[in-house]
Amino acid sequence: MKVLFIGDLYGKPGLDMLNDHLTELKSKYRPNVIILNAENASYGRGISLKIYKELMSMGIHMLTMGNWVWGNKELFEFIDGSNIVRPFNFRNAPGKGALTVNYNGKKLLVINALGRTFMNPNLDDPFTGIDLILENEKADYVLVDIHAEATSEKVALGHYLDGRVSAVVGTHTHIPTADERALPNGTLYITDVGMTGPLNGVIGVTKEIVLDRFINGFSIPNEVAPGVKQLNAVIMDFEKKTIQRIHIESETV
Repeated sequence: MKVLFIGDLYGKPGLDMLNDHLTELKSKYRPNVIILNAENASYGRGISLKIYKELMSMGIHMLTMGNWVWGNKELFEFIDGSNIVRPFNFRNAPGKGALTVNYNGKKLLVINALGRTFMNPNLDDPFTGIDLILENEKADYVLVDIHAEATSEKVALGHYLDGRVSAVVGTHTHIPTADERALPNGTLYITDVGMTGPLNGVIGVTKEIVLDRFINGFSIPNEVAPGVKQLNAVIMDFEKKTIQRIHIESETV
């Protein structure tokens, strides 16, 4: 099975890059399943029904989320029954933290987890929580999206699950890492896929706003950065045990 995983979609610039390049990615890499992290899809905060429908119409099979999963309250109205996987370690939340997609008689289980280091310590433990999911959900392949701040937590989870899942991909920090590899027991891994959205902002936000916040301690609310756009993804082959980074930049703004 070949899976294309697209990194954190950030606002309209990210949607523009998908509209411009997803068809060519399908043609070049011929993925069986396409998964995208969409927690920043709606102006950097959550996802709307309109954007969800647009992503589904593009042929994306499943969406994962993250710490901004509830950033757009509209999600409460449609998450149940959708192809959205929210972080499983939110307790008693709407939606599901693990979903399966079927392709050619094979079942792919997708698990979304939130890290706790530098984030929300009140979440359930992602390590032992994934153990429970694996005990109760049977699939031919398993992909885990670990949405976390600390690289150490992501690397540790990769080794913890090595040989028990097909892939562990990191999201959240919006900066693609150069450590894609097969771990010693065969699990495909990358610490962060990167983001799909503005290139020259600060992880998606207009840079002047963030600079003012660092220098003066105060700024206006976040705005999606203008200018050149980027798309970051990985293409994985679970049989051949290969993972390859994909990076595309728009030629113009």
